[in-house]
Amino acid sequence: MPELPEVEVSRMGIAPHLEGQQIKAVVVREPRLRWPIPEQVMQLEGALIHQVERRAKYLILHTDKGFLILHLGMSGALRVVASDSLVVKHDHFELQLTNGQCLRLNDPRRFGCVLFSAQHPGVEHPLLRALGPEPLTEAFTASYLHQQAQGKTQAIKTFLMDNHVVVGVGNIYANEALFKAGIHPKRAAGKVSLARYQRLVPIIKETLSAAIAQGGTTLQDFTQADGQPGYFKQHLNVYGRGGRPCMVCKTELTEIRLGQRSTVYCKQCQR
Repeated sequence: MPELPEVEVSRMGIAPHLEGQQIKAVVVREPRLRWPIPEQVMQLEGALIHQVERRAKYLILHTDKGFLILHLGMSGALRVVASDSLVVKHDHFELQLTNGQCLRLNDPRRFGCVLFSAQHPGVEHPLLRALGPEPLTEAFTASYLHQQAQGKTQAIKTFLMDNHVVVGVGNIYANEALFKAGIHPKRAAGKVSLARYQRLVPIIKETLSAAIAQGGTTLQDFTQADGQPGYFKQHLNVYGRGGRPCMVCKTELTEIRLGQRSTVYCKQCQR
């Protein structure tokens, strides 16, 4: 599943090609995604795209006729190609632009979504209005996280992955950040001291920022019909390395299931 850095790279990849462009036609080839694509999206024909924004893992296209909400789901990918380029299997939705290009959504598993909102969805839409702060903003601080954790007995890893607490710290990045901060993933969130949160929060920001920077090398894929935008290789310290030696102390990394997700940590480095 694309995580926050992959979605941000998607935004960076498509925004220069969409902002300032006019939508010539809205094409729905398969309306049965996670939720049915609503008829209201057809209102966007003739609209001018002002901005491409990301909120959590949602992409929001600001237009003068409303807001288009996109989510890549488990396997979705976006690319900008010529409107007359070959349509391939799972190309379920596209916005054709007056400049001859189009934004095309390919989603094999159909867990993504294409929705419409007349008002800015960050304020009004039920999927977005209750979300926590963005992790790369000034609103996400150690004091905020420590305050949210008070009295919480849930594991720190699942606490970090709660989108009502903070958005976009998915499974990969929760594993990696906790390793770098030396915090055991099963430790109760309410038992983590403010000092340890003061170490953890900058590490979360650095980990996500590094992944976005690494993904920036794939931006050209968003205009190639045979590209695979949305995913990129990363250097990972623990995620996917269960049973292999810790890169710091050489202790065998432990892999468990926590919150139904794979969790890898070092018994020696994380307490």
